[in-house]
Amino acid sequence: MSLVEIDGARLDVESAGAGPDLVLLHSLLSDRSAFDRVRETLAGSFRLHLVNLPGYGNSSPAGATLDAYADRLAAGFSALKLGPGTAVLGNGFGGFVALAFAIRHGEKFGPLVIADSLAAFPEAAKAPFRIMAAKVRAESMASVLDAAIRRMFPETFIAAHPAIVAERKAALAKADPECFAQACLALAEVDFRPSLAKIRNRTLVMAGALDQTTPAALARELAAAIPGAKFEEIPGCGHCPQIEKPAEFVAAVRGVLR
Repeated sequence: MSLVEIDGARLDVESAGAGPDLVLLHSLLSDRSAFDRVRETLAGSFRLHLVNLPGYGNSSPAGATLDAYADRLAAGFSALKLGPGTAVLGNGFGGFVALAFAIRHGEKFGPLVIADSLAAFPEAAKAPFRIMAAKVRAESMASVLDAAIRRMFPETFIAAHPAIVAERKAALAKADPECFAQACLALAEVDFRPSLAKIRNRTLVMAGALDQTTPAALARELAAAIPGAKFEEIPGCGHCPQIEKPAEFVAAVRGVLR
C-alpha cells in the first residue's frame, strides 16, 4: 500500500504486477477489493494501481463533485509519475470518475475502459441515489447495505453466492458515510452528454446484460457518443463483471489493451 500525499490529502493506492500501467477504479458500492478476483490474472500482464477512491480505505475526502474526484486522480497520476500511456479502468462510480478524468485530463493517460457506467441517469433512476444519501446521513452505512447489494448483483447471483454477498457488505460498511452520501448526490446530478465528444482516449465501454443500475442499453448510448469507442455486452452479468464474470472481464480488458 502507498499513501500518496497531495496538498495535505491522501490517496490510498496499492500497486502490483509488471507491464504497462493500468489504474483500477472501483464502484460506489465497494472498495478496491472488488478487483480481488481478477487482480492476480491482470497482474501477470499489467502493472496494476488499485485506487481506494476518496472516502474509502485511507483516502481523504475529495469534495462533492465528480470533477473534484477527477482532479484528485490527476494529482495522484503526477505524484505516482504515471505516464500518458497509462490505461484507466473504472467500474460503476469509478467509471464516472474515469469519464470526468478523460474529459478534464485526457492527455494524462491512454486507453479508457468503462465498465457499467453512463453519460447520465434518467430522472426516475436518480431517486434511489437521493434516498441512499438521506438514509446514510440519518442512520449509518448499515442502513443501505441490502439495497446496495441488490444494485450490484442480480437476484440469482445473490442467492447463489452468499459468501460474496457477505464479503461485499463488509467492505461497503467501512466507507465514510458522508463521502458516500456526497457521491450518491453527485451521481444523481451528473450529465456528461455535452462533453463526451471531447474524449480522445481509445475507449471500450462494457456492460452486464442484467445490470439494472446502469442498463446495457444506456451504456451502449454512452459508447456511441464517445468518438471511436467500442461497446461490449457481457451476457448473464450485472453491475460488477470483475466479480460475477471475471474471465470474461479479463478477456475484454486484455482485448482492448493488447
